[in-house]
Amino acid sequence: MTREEQQPLPAGRSKEDVERLTQGIIAALKTVQDPEIPADIFELGLIYNIDITPEDVVYIDMTLTAPGCPVAGTIVEQVQSSVSLVPGVMAVIVKLVFEPPWDQSRMSDEARMTLDMW
Repeated sequence: MTREEQQPLPAGRSKEDVERLTQGIIAALKTVQDPEIPADIFELGLIYNIDITPEDVVYIDMTLTAPGCPVAGTIVEQVQSSVSLVPGVMAVIVKLVFEPPWDQSRMSDEARMTLDMW
C-alpha cells in the first residue's frame, strides 16, 4: 500500500497520478526474476511493501525465498535499477526484511501456474 492511500494526497497530485506511478513500479518489479525460481519477484510475493513519499521517493520492503540467498545483493540492485527507471520516481530505497518469513502461500496464482504448483 502506498503512503498516498493512507494519507491525503499532496497538493497538485491526483489519485490517478499516484495509481499510474504505483502501476509503473509494479511493472518494473515484475521485470526482476528470482535467479533460482523461474518467476518474477512480485508474483512470488517477495515484495512486502511499497511506500511512495510525497517527494516520489520509493521505499520497498522485500524478502528473499531463503535468508542465505547468495544473490541477495544482486536482486536488491536489480530492484533499485528497475524501479528508478519508472518516470516520476526520484529515488529508490530497498530494505530486506525477513519477518514474516516468506513461504509459498505468498505466491500469486500467476506464479503458481508458471511453476505448476497447484
